[in-house]
Amino acid sequence: MSGAAPDGVGTLPKLLLRNAAAGPDRVALREKRLGIWQRITWADYAAHVRDFALGLEALGFREGDRLAVLGDNCPEWLYADLACQALRGITVGIYPTSVAAQVRWYLAHSGARAVVCGDQEQVDKVLEVAGELPDLERVVYVDPKGLRRYRHPKLCAFGDVEAAGRPLHERDPARFGDRVAATRPEDAAIMVYTSGTTGDPKGALIGHRNMLAMVEGLERVVRFGPGDSLVSALPLCHIAERMFSLIFPLHAACTVNFAESIQTLQADLREISPTAFLNVPRIFEKMHTDVVIRMKDAFAPKRWVYRAMMPVGERVATRRLERRRVPPHWWAAYALAYFLLFRPLRNQLGLLDCRIAVSGAAPLSRELALFFRAIGVPLREAYGMTESTGISTLAPADEVRVGAVGRPIPGVELRLADDGEVLLRGPSVFQGYWRNPEATRAAFTDDGWLRTGDVGALGPDGQLEIVDRKKDIIINSAGKNIAPSEIENRLRFSPYVKEAIVIGDRRNYLVALVQIELQTVSDWAQERGIPHTSYRSLAERPEVRELVAGEIARVNAQLSRVENVRRFAILPKELDQDDQEVTATMKVRRKIISERFADLIEALYREPKS
Repeated sequence: MSGAAPDGVGTLPKLLLRNAAAGPDRVALREKRLGIWQRITWADYAAHVRDFALGLEALGFREGDRLAVLGDNCPEWLYADLACQALRGITVGIYPTSVAAQVRWYLAHSGARAVVCGDQEQVDKVLEVAGELPDLERVVYVDPKGLRRYRHPKLCAFGDVEAAGRPLHERDPARFGDRVAATRPEDAAIMVYTSGTTGDPKGALIGHRNMLAMVEGLERVVRFGPGDSLVSALPLCHIAERMFSLIFPLHAACTVNFAESIQTLQADLREISPTAFLNVPRIFEKMHTDVVIRMKDAFAPKRWVYRAMMPVGERVATRRLERRRVPPHWWAAYALAYFLLFRPLRNQLGLLDCRIAVSGAAPLSRELALFFRAIGVPLREAYGMTESTGISTLAPADEVRVGAVGRPIPGVELRLADDGEVLLRGPSVFQGYWRNPEATRAAFTDDGWLRTGDVGALGPDGQLEIVDRKKDIIINSAGKNIAPSEIENRLRFSPYVKEAIVIGDRRNYLVALVQIELQTVSDWAQERGIPHTSYRSLAERPEVRELVAGEIARVNAQLSRVENVRRFAILPKELDQDDQEVTATMKVRRKIISERFADLIEALYREPKS
């Protein structure tokens, strides 16, 4: 595309123009539409960003303004993000699952002048509260379906904004390049709202310098380049997906593929077979559960192969992780297992070509990590947070240790406070919270270290081990500290348990609230002729209670007595994001759960424990 070339890198829009100039015909993005993968080159990518940026400028968008994006992942999400950054504005991502009242809060708090909505559903949320948002001037929609009869003075199409920018480019071909050249590393580029597990979300301001410092440090631990292919699956307003769909691809000129939806993710993965895949533990847990269920329903010979070969994979994976020699006869057995089981499994999961597999945003269970390692998927756990621009620690491929999250990536400093809290420092640490100086001050120690709120320990190899969230550590009535996440992760490894919340602060023993995995337990019940009509009717069956009791007993046998779950209750409903019980990345809001199910919890402590 025409326009001034970037005067070196240092901001994301400059990286975009660099990639468009270096490989204009290379594929930057793929999007599945009506069952067909559509390709978008770097030249097309840059042209869309240019036209939308100049269109925003024509509509009065200026430096420092905020542009909100509310919708599912799609190329237009990235176009809008980079267009805003090119004008030295700040992009604000909003979860597409947010209800109208939440959308109003985000738009009002950020003072957004415009919002890009993915479809009619998102437009309706904004228009419902638009009268309460004096700063909001434009509501831009991507998908016009259902909006033809809408007549609102603030409403316009994404394509119309692009069309408004083209004449500006035609009159002044250098205009966009000049705007990009004016962007600076110290500019605040994006505002990422925290999940708000303990109160109102906070808008973390992240600049270009933060993002590029993170990705440059990470690249020295994980090598990725133009030949790599990634999948956009998590919400783009989350820092983890921003890394994998925006920051990494711009830095390394690799390709991003947009899955049609989280429901079609497995099928899309099989078609794409990405070389890199980042997701939250819940998705990896779902993959494992699907494998377990398929094997239970498979023909007897397949079940025999699975039962016989998985221990081989686990033994080889364990030896390799422990840096111990694998005897030749075990390598031979593993080669047979790979041919008969592991390769087909990886292909079915869509991870056959995956050479970079990363779990983040929540703790990963040891059992789950070992399962994927056993079948040949090099899954490793990263640690970081929104305020550190994503990943802060990650082990190199040849130093992975299950239960650890690696050492700090180059550029990041890490130390433990006296109480074990993990503290971070470095150029990837965020600029502060939007309109919240008190929270910004509280986020740092007096000498400038970022407080993560996580309790950690350093292993003998120097790798960080996360114990739990500082606020979630249970101190029982005897004064013993217990990390609930380790117990919960072991419980969630069961194909019958979707969520587990361990409780016991200031109590004599631990109890758990369990959400069963509806599909898995329903199939189990049908096989045994156990009638049910809904989640609740299934959860109330005594046979299901016995099933869950068996899973808890299995986990208790792996833990010390003080960590044993003595009593449990099956939740009468599935935890729901709309009910504020979990975040968009499926983190449990413990405070809300404790309040909402207080009677259930108290009943567990009133009844005599076993």
